[in-house]
Amino acid sequence: MSNYPSASPAVATKLTHPDGSPIRVLAVDDEPSLTDLMKMALKYEGWDVRTAASGEQALNVVRDFRPDVVILDIMLPDLDGMSVLQRLRTAGDDVPVLFLTAKDSLDDRIAGLTAGGDDYVTKPFSLEEVVARLRGLIRRTALTAPAADSVITVGDLTLDEDSYEVSRAGQQIDLTATEFELLRFLMRNPRRVLSKAQILDRVWSYEFDGKASVVELYISYLRKKIDNGRTPMIHTVRGAGYMLKAAD
Repeated sequence: MSNYPSASPAVATKLTHPDGSPIRVLAVDDEPSLTDLMKMALKYEGWDVRTAASGEQALNVVRDFRPDVVILDIMLPDLDGMSVLQRLRTAGDDVPVLFLTAKDSLDDRIAGLTAGGDDYVTKPFSLEEVVARLRGLIRRTALTAPAADSVITVGDLTLDEDSYEVSRAGQQIDLTATEFELLRFLMRNPRRVLSKAQILDRVWSYEFDGKASVVELYISYLRKKIDNGRTPMIHTVRGAGYMLKAAD
């Protein structure tokens, strides 16, 4: 139990939907003691929390509850977390997913992100860390109150932080939560070289064990969606990082 301490009472500003309704969170794990602790910590944030102990149960709860974010254990008694996520994505559900797992190899982490997950926490972890990661995902998906000057434009590429819409030359582009946050960071810094370390710190809000491969992976995802068949906007500056600039 000591591996999963309760959240600190000194929490940050509570996040809600723009209409004041609570953020909806689904926590999926087959350890009742762990889901109970997560539920307690997340309710302290003011969020509406449901739990599930299996993959099938999680899919049923998603259909009925329509969560804003999902905490998903990879090792489940029926469907594993990867299979649950695959079914969600196949059904067109792009709900942000934070993976939980006892596995700690880089390959497992990359596999989770490649499958469409948005972030990753390895057991044992602190509940404070889980809450912080969830707050980051929630902010990325524009679930909370809109900010001023929400539209960013670089050349023919436009990103709306309020509606979570991205388009290039008038053609809509669908992005995951992490892809959106990465693109936003690049677009807010046009013609500026951003190092992998800067991107890790800004987009993932923590060092991914110092592994830059996750940045390379998501840059490749963005290129396929933003630059595919068009004049490239995302450029690699060898030995320095990445830069986004308007197409010539």
